[in-house]
Amino acid sequence: MLYVVLFFLLFSLLLYVLLGGADFGAGIVELFSSRENKKVNRDTIYRVMGPIWEANHIWLIILIVILWIAFPVYFNIIIIYLHVPLTLVLLGITMRGVSFVFRHYDAFQDKSQLVYNGLFRFSSFITPIFLGMCFASLVGGKLVVTEDYTNYGFYDLFMAPWFNGFSILMGLFYASLCAFLASTLLIGESEGNIRNMYIRKSKISTAVLVVLGFVLIAYGFFSEIAFIRDFVTNPISIICIILSGILLIPLWKFIRAGRRILSRYFAGLQVVLVLFAALVAHFPYVIITSSQEISLLEDISPDSVIMVLGISLIIGGGIILPGLFHLMKSFKMIKIFDRDEQQFQK
Repeated sequence: MLYVVLFFLLFSLLLYVLLGGADFGAGIVELFSSRENKKVNRDTIYRVMGPIWEANHIWLIILIVILWIAFPVYFNIIIIYLHVPLTLVLLGITMRGVSFVFRHYDAFQDKSQLVYNGLFRFSSFITPIFLGMCFASLVGGKLVVTEDYTNYGFYDLFMAPWFNGFSILMGLFYASLCAFLASTLLIGESEGNIRNMYIRKSKISTAVLVVLGFVLIAYGFFSEIAFIRDFVTNPISIICIILSGILLIPLWKFIRAGRRILSRYFAGLQVVLVLFAALVAHFPYVIITSSQEISLLEDISPDSVIMVLGISLIIGGGIILPGLFHLMKSFKMIKIFDRDEQQFQK
């Protein structure tokens, strides 16, 4: 049953990176649009993601609950030593949600809309950066896990692990990944000049993603970060990255041609390959501190707890996944009907 729990843990992580990443990326695309295109982006984002945007965070909740119940030691380290960036993540998610709602449903159309728009764009950009910094702090080797806090200051314990060059690069890398996912998704949800705009943004975000990935690996390698060292020497990780690089060629062709389905599949495959390469390089030792490597599978919950959790996840997955699929399909059909009605009226 432990393998069932691990499957749902990694599956939730993957879906949050994909769906939540595209959600954050929509705001990033809007942030880096021209003044003329910001309104177009805002309307497109609301039409495409408005009905289902809250559903994306369910995967983050499932991820946290699994860590809390099945892997308490691992969860404890994250909550204690990363409470500062995680608090900023929660504030960003909350600020983003509030501004997303009020900029569409505020009864008064005044200058407050400028504030809502600014909060939405800024929080969409800064939140994935902090998420990426949290991951980098877990594998960066600067984390100090100790029971004796007298020999360390607040900065050493709770700031230095995530506030450094490697973590910042990782945060920017994930933010660019979000923009890449969103712009590729929006290609198939637009037409004419708007589609061409998203094709152009998808190309730019892909190029930025590749450059940041190279800089991140180079910086980590020359800084002698253990995670990057193992990443570039692991044969499976190398194969995944090479395959990811090869698949960029058809991906760019599909993006240039505006192929909605194929570009989405290949974009998602890119994320799967990168995430798998990162995990396989050091799994299950996903926490690398200044003195030791901590395995995710050490000091897990008793078998009875794992059994109940596994059964609950199987039952919950059987309910949630079809419901989510039906939600997305339903609103997709609604958009198709609306489009057909508009064409009929014309």
